[in-house]
Amino acid sequence: MNINAFSLEGKIAWITGASYGIGFAIAEAYADCGATIVFNDINQELVDKGLAAYAEKGIKAHGYVCDVTDEDAVQALVKKVEEEVGVIDILVNNAGIIRRIPMHEMSAADFRKVIDVDLNAPFICAKAVIPAMIEKGHGKIINICSMMSELGRETVSAYAAAKGGLKMLTRNICSEYGEKNIQCNGIGPGYIATPQTAPLRERQADGSRHPFDQFIVSKTPAGRWGNTEDLQGPAVFLASDASDFVNGHILYVDGGILAYIGKQP
Repeated sequence: MNINAFSLEGKIAWITGASYGIGFAIAEAYADCGATIVFNDINQELVDKGLAAYAEKGIKAHGYVCDVTDEDAVQALVKKVEEEVGVIDILVNNAGIIRRIPMHEMSAADFRKVIDVDLNAPFICAKAVIPAMIEKGHGKIINICSMMSELGRETVSAYAAAKGGLKMLTRNICSEYGEKNIQCNGIGPGYIATPQTAPLRERQADGSRHPFDQFIVSKTPAGRWGNTEDLQGPAVFLASDASDFVNGHILYVDGGILAYIGKQP
């Protein structure tokens, strides 16, 4: 086995929305494996926050302000990155939002916003990098999908629709560009412990677990929430030469939730 197949030395990786959270953890892993990191976020404040966090880790990252739902802005960003850093070898479509609203109460505008960020933006970003990948003869596109690519749940109709669509976009990019030596795969995180989910994991006044925390742990064969580090190995694998014959696949990093029917009450 060639262990160097997992190296990202000399590669340029663009991770969208990677100022913090899952995107930041993936970028950190890529940097550890030798990649040059490019990231964007929606405003300068978040980009500056990200640059400071990378610097604290000893990572020289290139941060840009860009709205990934704006096709002209994305095309301009990719051109700027090519001029200032180099041709993008790896794209991670990480930026995303969720609106937890019962479907019958959700406005069409809210539904469209989620679809725009979680599905249209990955299309826009992939479209922007594919031509240079074709010319270079190699490329990796990784879409951050979700268990909601497979399952439904109350209040997340737009998110589930977007992530289901992203799963199929992943497979279609594989189908359309696989012969150009471009691999497009997805990662489907389970429930990950992040600052955003911290309130759902806080102990109650009586010392018991939050009801949602109890629910997730009981549904997960691993018996715990995931953490951002759990996503780093899969993300490196899918970005590296080790996965050159893996294409159109969604790798669920969920502690086994999708395989498990749950305990009998």
